Amino acid sequence: MHLVPRLGSGIPIVARTQEMRQLRAAFARAERAEAGAVLLSGDAGVGKTRLLTALGEFTAGAGALVLTGRCIDVHEGGLPYLPFAEALAPLATTSDPAVTAAVRARPALGRLLPQMQQAEEYPAIEDGQLTASEQVSTQRLGPEQDLGQLQLFDAVLGVLTVIAQRRPVVILLEDLHWADGSTRNLLSFLLTRLRTQRLLVVASYREEDVHRRHPLRALLSEVVRLGAVERVEVKPFGAEDARAFVEALADEPIGQDMIADIVSRSEGNPFFVEELLASAKDCRELPAGLAEVLLARVEQLSPITRRILRVVSVAKDSVAHAALAEISGLDELELDEALREAVQHHVLVIENGFYTFRHALLQEAVYGDLLPGERVRMHAAYATRIRTRTQGRGQDARLAHHSLESKDFVTALAALLRAMDEAEKLGAPGSALRHVEQALSIWDAVPAADRPPDVDELRLLHEASYFASTSGEPERAVAYSRSATEALGPETGSERAAKVWRRHAEALLSVEGTLDEVVEAIDKAWELVEHTDASSARAWVLATRAGILRLIDRHEEALQCALAAVADARAVGAGGAEAAALVSLGTLADSAGDIEEARERLRQAERKARDSGALNGELRALHFLGLSYDDRAEIHSALKYYAKGIDRAKETGLTWSSFGIELRTKHLMLRFVSGDWPDDDDAGRAGRGVSSLVAGRFLGIWAQFVVARGRFADADKILPSLRQHWKADYSIALASGDAAIQLASWRGDHAGAVRQASELIDWLEEVEPAVLGGIRISVHGLAAAVAQAAEARVRGDLATAEAAVAAGEKLLAHGRHCAEHGIPRSVSLGPEALAWLARLEALGGCLRGAGDPALWAKAVDAFGYGAVYEQAMCRLQHAKSLLASDGDTALAASELLAAHEVADRLGACPLREAVRELGHRARVELPGEPAPRRDVVDPLTDRERDVLERVALGRTNRQVGEELYISEKTVSVHLSRVMAKLGASRRAEAVAIAYDRGLLAAPTSSS
Repeated sequence: MHLVPRLGSGIPIVARTQEMRQLRAAFARAERAEAGAVLLSGDAGVGKTRLLTALGEFTAGAGALVLTGRCIDVHEGGLPYLPFAEALAPLATTSDPAVTAAVRARPALGRLLPQMQQAEEYPAIEDGQLTASEQVSTQRLGPEQDLGQLQLFDAVLGVLTVIAQRRPVVILLEDLHWADGSTRNLLSFLLTRLRTQRLLVVASYREEDVHRRHPLRALLSEVVRLGAVERVEVKPFGAEDARAFVEALADEPIGQDMIADIVSRSEGNPFFVEELLASAKDCRELPAGLAEVLLARVEQLSPITRRILRVVSVAKDSVAHAALAEISGLDELELDEALREAVQHHVLVIENGFYTFRHALLQEAVYGDLLPGERVRMHAAYATRIRTRTQGRGQDARLAHHSLESKDFVTALAALLRAMDEAEKLGAPGSALRHVEQALSIWDAVPAADRPPDVDELRLLHEASYFASTSGEPERAVAYSRSATEALGPETGSERAAKVWRRHAEALLSVEGTLDEVVEAIDKAWELVEHTDASSARAWVLATRAGILRLIDRHEEALQCALAAVADARAVGAGGAEAAALVSLGTLADSAGDIEEARERLRQAERKARDSGALNGELRALHFLGLSYDDRAEIHSALKYYAKGIDRAKETGLTWSSFGIELRTKHLMLRFVSGDWPDDDDAGRAGRGVSSLVAGRFLGIWAQFVVARGRFADADKILPSLRQHWKADYSIALASGDAAIQLASWRGDHAGAVRQASELIDWLEEVEPAVLGGIRISVHGLAAAVAQAAEARVRGDLATAEAAVAAGEKLLAHGRHCAEHGIPRSVSLGPEALAWLARLEALGGCLRGAGDPALWAKAVDAFGYGAVYEQAMCRLQHAKSLLASDGDTALAASELLAAHEVADRLGACPLREAVRELGHRARVELPGEPAPRRDVVDPLTDRERDVLERVALGRTNRQVGEELYISEKTVSVHLSRVMAKLGASRRAEAVAIAYDRGLLAAPTSSS
């Protein structure tokens, strides 16, 4: 009897100390709510599965919920999301009421978990939501989105986040190199949203299989740049470790020569070590070559067992006992003996009552050794079994696979089309695309009489284009839609041909540099249905054309198309098309300044979209409703619609859709404007688990809150990381760049603030010239230039003062240019833009003097629409200009009191300090501040008082400099001037004189 080694079972893990240390460290971070992921790479057989098993045992022992799933090799033809469906399956049958509640609260999980009721189905692609032309940008429209997929992704992230609040969650995914496109998309979604969940994702893949054009490579290159993702490479054993592994495997002593031979031939691969040892008869014969090693192992088994192994190899998945009995033709006793031998010799393992190879390399070797005819017959037998039995989800995908391999293209074609439909319902457009592509590849091989009814090549091309768009492959979508237009013939009906051209137009919208082709395509679609009766197809062509014409500023034609689309849609009951057209009518009316018409149309669109199940259309309508009020500074109503849209997106699992994100960012920005400043930092986060780009949009806005509240150290952490996202989304550049300018100004680095403003403006002019947000950037840069010039004049540094004035005049000119050439959504600039323009002009008057109080009064009034913080900033400047020009001191005091109240309520510390300092010099009594003495003249400047107050607290010159962000030498200069003005000979005497004369209020430690 030959040796049967233990093959890794029952022995401690050998040599993998460093790898296990890294994996355990990743889990420890996850326990501390630092979510992370590990990509475990290595050659086939190097021990990745053994490491995952050991990690699973360790983390389960530490109280974690361990969820495991595996990918299988079916060349993109299997059930979408298979490893996630397998991993999450325990959640549907758990006895934990909290987990059950979390799962039931997310019906979209029904697409993954058969135990749940099937999730809601969504409208067909022809009459669903208007896809590409529903995006927000007025410059370019983004790629289409699959709403079902977004809902599923949101549900998976949500349920894992909820569970992780109670206990750590570890997801182990094996053989990622075989993952289908939908699985890769879901994994990418999760990895880019790892933030503060107690969650660890570990995925393994074969490094040698991921070649340059492998679809996994793009995902790897994307996620390895994420801070939460690390790579662990599992390398072959060294000679000593391999020797120790051989000795641990063998149940009895073996000779040193044999050990050396095994170590040499295995080249450190643990699986090869096992197979070499197991295939050695009486520990003497050692076959060379990987295939020979693996097959030599199998050849030692009985003929019946080898036959069963060949049957299992064809399945490419776990196989039930009944299936093996039917396909092998063996009786029960023969089958039992054959399976027992295969299991005892560690070739097969039993998992959940099914048989599978212990290692994928064994399966590959046995399958590769099949004769062509043998392979075809076995695939055909599996296909027959699947066809005659109901097997649940994935049945059609498996039938299609086996039918293709057995050359039964008639059966395969019908199965592929059914698998395509199933994948669409599961929210897996990538898998649906692979199925329809396979159907196209065998279309000509199936006789016309045997093809499914109501299906032709044109339909397959049309659907391939749609699924390519919604799975994020716009170039392929265009290629398929273009092929569909080329396949049109005289026999194609006008409505159908119009649908093809409309699809081509929508596909082209997602690709840069194709706008002329887009217009040409939608015009061809319109020509085909222009003189036909009302129909759903005609309504959708009109609705799409309206959106495209509005995009290129052909508003009158867009209006006529949208009106016609509404009429047609109502005549035939095409609710989705009607909603899309109503949104176009609303936005067109908004652009024309017909506010009431716009809002009524948009409210109609919201109701119609909701009634017809067009979820993206519903969010789109709510977004534009909020924007209509936002543009006209009707802040309360804008906030109401944004909040309504946010709640609806959350209810429907579309938080991460384009409009879900737009609604949330606009809502947060309006909270800053309106003075509804949240105390919780979570308000500035996009949520648990978002991509770095989406997080950047929220952090850019949140930086405005952080700087305005004087949390400069926090701003230092936030702002540098956002620079990398400027090109991807210029709104991040506007928000974060603006915050950085203000941060420098509050710190007294006025030259730095001017420089940053100029650099940001130069960058914007290359990306988005004359953007209206440039007025605001110009304002903050100009304010810094005004302060720099004023300080330089005090020092007598006229050269610096003139340079600052010159820089300020350039910023003033740029702000005016943006106001003149920027494109507002409506016919004219709205209240917000006008307010910033008024502030710009008021600052312009301060470049060479104290400024005009009348201009500042105008700016104060302009921000009276509800921008409480910005109005308070203007009130401070208004008061300063009044005092500097010997104006109305009572009005100046009133402005200071109003600004102080806002600053105090919002916790805007830098503003409150600036108001306090001016109030002290002007002898204005402010709430919570010591009453100033009014019988003295104050000889100290603002900066001198800053220095003296900190000296009074016992600070050294260096400490004063650090707090005020000036050099130690500059502190000494200011202190010398203070002592000279007060007639003091030393620091302490200057402080005492200042207190005695009422020039210095009793400072606090926080000042």
